[in-house]
Amino acid sequence: MSKNSKLVEVAFKGERKAIFKDRNDVEIHEGEYVVVEAERGYDLGKASCVGSLVKLKRGKGETRNIIRKAQDTDLENLKKNQEKEKAAFKVCREKIKHFKLDMKLVDVEMQFDGSKITFFFTAAQRVDFRELVKDLAAVYRTRIELRQIGVRDEAKRIGGCGVCGRKQCCDAFLSEFEQITTQMAKDQQLALNPTKISGNCGRLLCCLRYENEMYLQIFSDFPPIGSRVNHGVKQGTLSYVNIFQLKGLVHFSDNSQEWLTPEELKKGTLEYAT
Repeated sequence: MSKNSKLVEVAFKGERKAIFKDRNDVEIHEGEYVVVEAERGYDLGKASCVGSLVKLKRGKGETRNIIRKAQDTDLENLKKNQEKEKAAFKVCREKIKHFKLDMKLVDVEMQFDGSKITFFFTAAQRVDFRELVKDLAAVYRTRIELRQIGVRDEAKRIGGCGVCGRKQCCDAFLSEFEQITTQMAKDQQLALNPTKISGNCGRLLCCLRYENEMYLQIFSDFPPIGSRVNHGVKQGTLSYVNIFQLKGLVHFSDNSQEWLTPEELKKGTLEYAT
C-alpha cells in the first residue's frame, strides 16, 4: 500500500462491514456513500469510519480499493436495487414453499452492479437447496448465493432495539460474536430468567460478555456472597453486593441488616463462602 493510501471502513446492508484503501486520496467523510471493488465487479456502501481508528480494526487478508465517491445516479440505482431485493425476497420465499424446504428466508442483498444476489436464511439443519438455486438463477440470470446464518446474525441483519431501549449491540458496534455463558449472568447477580437475560435473537445478551470483566473486577474487592461477617458485636452473612454504591448488604442474626464497605467487610470476615 502506498504512503498516500488511506483506510476507510465501509458498511453495507445488514451491517456487513469491510475495510478498503483510498489510493486516489479522495476526501471521504463518515456517512458518505462510496463505490468500491467487490470480489467480482463493484459494490456500493457507506463510509462508517475514516482515519487512524480503521487501522485498529484492520485484520489480515486482502484489502480492496475504493473506486470513487457515489454520484447521484449511483444513489438512484441503489434505490432501484432495494426495490429489486424486496421483489426477490417474495420470489424466493414462494420457491422455498414450492420445494418444501425447511428453511427461513431472512434477507436478500443484491450487489450494486447486479452481478450477484445473496439470499440469507436460517435453518435447524443442513438444507439441500440446489434446485432452488437453479430456479433463482434461471429467473435472475446472475450469480446466486444462498448463505446460511445463525440466529444472532439474523438479529444483526434485521436490526432492532434491545431491552435497554437502545439499538442492538450487534448492529450498532459489535463486529464479532464471542461466547457468552450463564455463568456470566450469575457473576453479575442476575436472575436466570431467559426472558430477562436473552436478546431478540433468543440467545444470551451480548452485553453480558463485555461488561463481565468490570463486574469481576469490582467483586474481587468483596468477600464472596454467603461469607460470614463479624461487625461490632453482631454476626451476619453477606447476601448482596451493590456495584454502583460499592457496598455489600449483610443480614445479621437479629434480623437487622446493614450496608458495609469492602474494607469493613474484609476486616470483619470470619468465614469465606465456598
